[in-house]
Amino acid sequence: MLIDVHAHFFHSGTARADWREYNASRLAAGDRIGVTVHLNSILGSFGRRSPTYFPSPSDVVAGNDAALALERAHPGRIRTYACVNPNDTDHAVREIARCRKAGAIGIKLAASRRANDPLLDPVADAARTWGLPILHHIWQGRRRDWPGQEASDGAELCQLAARHPEVNFILAHVGGGGDWRHTLAAVRPHHNVYLDLSGSGVDGGMLEGCLDATGVERLLWGTDMTMDTGWAKLRYLAHLLTPVQLEQVAWKNAARVFPQAGFASD
Repeated sequence: MLIDVHAHFFHSGTARADWREYNASRLAAGDRIGVTVHLNSILGSFGRRSPTYFPSPSDVVAGNDAALALERAHPGRIRTYACVNPNDTDHAVREIARCRKAGAIGIKLAASRRANDPLLDPVADAARTWGLPILHHIWQGRRRDWPGQEASDGAELCQLAARHPEVNFILAHVGGGGDWRHTLAAVRPHHNVYLDLSGSGVDGGMLEGCLDATGVERLLWGTDMTMDTGWAKLRYLAHLLTPVQLEQVAWKNAARVFPQAGFASD
């Protein structure tokens, strides 16, 4: 098995007129790489009807419905994160429950609120109630703010993880930009924080640093938007790790983090 813990697909409510072609190309690329399961999150309308990182409740529901529809269309091949906007806490908690009952196996938080903000505590409580991990969008070593988002870094996510030790957190795209060494220093002591290896960055020493910081047991393979760099990291991991360790990163760690029966062959 090979589980991509960080995948994105599009739908008719987004600004991409080629959304069908994009989705088909992602599945085809996954087949060439050997991906068994794509863990998908859809951020509302990706900015078409409300801001990407601050989606309206109706956009949140529409995006999650589209993600769940893709899962039904590709059973066993696509699984779903419930993507929520924590700024509307009550809606976020209800949406997590609705999506879990419909088949979602994780929660996605984007750059809607700082990860260490107490506003995220009810979302983490819902994750514990439903036994779901949280994939949190992270900027590695954030040094400033950007318009249209409230980005978090690894140290801030670790503060949330420390408040909720019974919840597993997936730190998104360690190769997604910024100072990943800053992230590695922060996550080392937090055993409920897992590193998602996705992102376009393929710096020398990055994967070795991740392995040193968390051990093989807290690494999860993924691609995000750039599947070619995910494939490159997978090829490198095959030389860096033993076959048993590679299986852990490729799928066994994910099978342990996500709910039981989350994957057809776990």
